[in-house]
Amino acid sequence: MNKKPTAPIKSTTQEFIEIRKIQDDIVLLKDGSCCLVIETSAINFSLLSEEEQNSLVYAFGSLLNSLSFAIQIAIISSKMNISDYLEYLEKSLQKQNQPEIKDWLIKYIEFIKSIVTQNSVLKKRFFLIIPFSTLEMGIKGSAPSSFSTDYLLQRAKTALYPKKDHILRLLARVGLRSQVLVKTELVNFYYNLYNPSATGVDMIDGDMFESYLVHGQ
Repeated sequence: MNKKPTAPIKSTTQEFIEIRKIQDDIVLLKDGSCCLVIETSAINFSLLSEEEQNSLVYAFGSLLNSLSFAIQIAIISSKMNISDYLEYLEKSLQKQNQPEIKDWLIKYIEFIKSIVTQNSVLKKRFFLIIPFSTLEMGIKGSAPSSFSTDYLLQRAKTALYPKKDHILRLLARVGLRSQVLVKTELVNFYYNLYNPSATGVDMIDGDMFESYLVHGQ
């Protein structure tokens, strides 16, 4: 029985990635929309007193109520590899000469190993995404293909930068450290997001790897 020839697979992962270009701190998507990504620190809510918790909830509620534009909140969880940390502890144990401290180190290492055995240790990262839609450009904005990439990015910066500054001020008032992700950080972030097995890979130069992420070249 003759088998029918199978058509070659032409689709690539890049066809499913919505990113068209990353320039400076702006992500341009294939539909013409853009976004700006802010990473923020976290607060261990359970360690705060009841008064501090209530104050923080009120402050965060005020932050959200003060916004006159849409934002997205994203939380990325990934498993942490603490083998390097355990290796560091083992080396510290070997160098330690004081019996009491050595005994505490042994107990601490056993404690860490028991946590890793019984539970998955997760690293969480928190992001605020400020979107920009071509509809904000008016009626003609509904046809993003009629505009050049540079023009779309320039309009996005004009709309997003005042919102970014406002968000950064509000986060500082709540006591959160925050930073805007720039090109190399964005490429690293999206590369690891689309390649879970490569989580933790940090690229030196975003320009060098952007074509692999977006164009597959």
